[in-house]
Amino acid sequence: MAPKYAPSLRSRLASLLLFLQIGFIAIYAFYGEIESNVKVDGITFSNVYPEFQDVNVMVILGFGFSCTFLVRCGFSGSGFNLLAAVMATQWAIILNGIESLYYTGKIRIDLRSLVVAEMCAASALISIGTVLGKTNPAQLILMALLEVSGFVLNERLLQTLLKVRPLNSIMLLHVFGAFFGLMVTWILYRKGSEQRFEKEKFDRKTGLFSMLGTVFLWMFWPSFNSVLVDNRIPGRKLEAVCSTYLALAVSAVTAAAVSVLSSPKGKLNPMHMQSCILAGGVAVGVSMSVVHHPWEAMTIGFTAAVVSTIGLRYLKIHMLLAFHCHDTCAVLSTHGLPGLLGWLAHLLLQFKHCDDHTTAIWFAVFHICTLLITITSSLTMGIITGVLLKWNFWRPPPDKKCFDDQAFWEFPHQAVRK
Repeated sequence: MAPKYAPSLRSRLASLLLFLQIGFIAIYAFYGEIESNVKVDGITFSNVYPEFQDVNVMVILGFGFSCTFLVRCGFSGSGFNLLAAVMATQWAIILNGIESLYYTGKIRIDLRSLVVAEMCAASALISIGTVLGKTNPAQLILMALLEVSGFVLNERLLQTLLKVRPLNSIMLLHVFGAFFGLMVTWILYRKGSEQRFEKEKFDRKTGLFSMLGTVFLWMFWPSFNSVLVDNRIPGRKLEAVCSTYLALAVSAVTAAAVSVLSSPKGKLNPMHMQSCILAGGVAVGVSMSVVHHPWEAMTIGFTAAVVSTIGLRYLKIHMLLAFHCHDTCAVLSTHGLPGLLGWLAHLLLQFKHCDDHTTAIWFAVFHICTLLITITSSLTMGIITGVLLKWNFWRPPPDKKCFDDQAFWEFPHQAVRK
């Protein structure tokens, strides 16, 4: 017997994917052009390609496997992550190339534009973690495209209105993605979520695959934070890599300690180890441009792990009960809170390095405005996206089909369970 929503998935997902992909092919056919310069500003293909590989592994494999912790939603977690990532990356290349299109008539494509596009897509993958298992793939694709549009718009606003450097505006992807996702999951809230869904479970086998994704993210996060750092400044990229590694190392140790201390049985919580060990990388990435000493990165990693672990232990259930935000992957604790901490560390370290009080005050005003614009943009786009996704046309899965791969995937060797 066919799954209940097979016709819905066939008619909506296939048509949506084909329509979007044919449209993208047409745009690239008329306006896309691969950058032919072998060497620009001292940067060669052999210098950039390893970093592109690292970011690509993080986006596709790291984020994909980290979403496989649900016992019956592993295929959806990894497969839909891939679909959303590649669609969002193609769209981000187009959006980021609008300026080039205006001046030259072509969308220039090179490794740097691919890296920037994948980092924009990463913001969408963060948000998708909030609604994973409660939406169908057509909704996730639409959500990814709308979020990338909002994120690129937010970048343009920051760089145009406040003259924020591209690195600083892009690294706010953690804050933007977390608050965007929270707003979407708040609008898509399902009654009875406080009691947990029937198949919203976690076991050892799926947890192991999820931990594999987290390990890949942990390993390649230094490349993620340093890939856009200006290579023309001597030692700056190495400084970014070392700072990120130290922050990640400290956050892993601290998350383990806080997890044991906050456990009633004094044991490690696997969800803490899968989520909170990344907090240092998130926080130091947001504050990367002002982190110059090892102890600064290590302090940021320590604080981020404490905030993230305590938030995951207590804040996730509070957000569900008090604000009706059913955050499947605890995105607020993993990305949102460490991102806000990184923003605060950036402000404090800038004060520390600034001798002129007037300049420091002006920087504080602009820095606060940067956060306010980012949060406002993310919440606004989240509301628009949530309202569109709530439309019954998309036929979201019913409660009994949530967190179940069999609602969307074909398993001939298994009987369909009701």
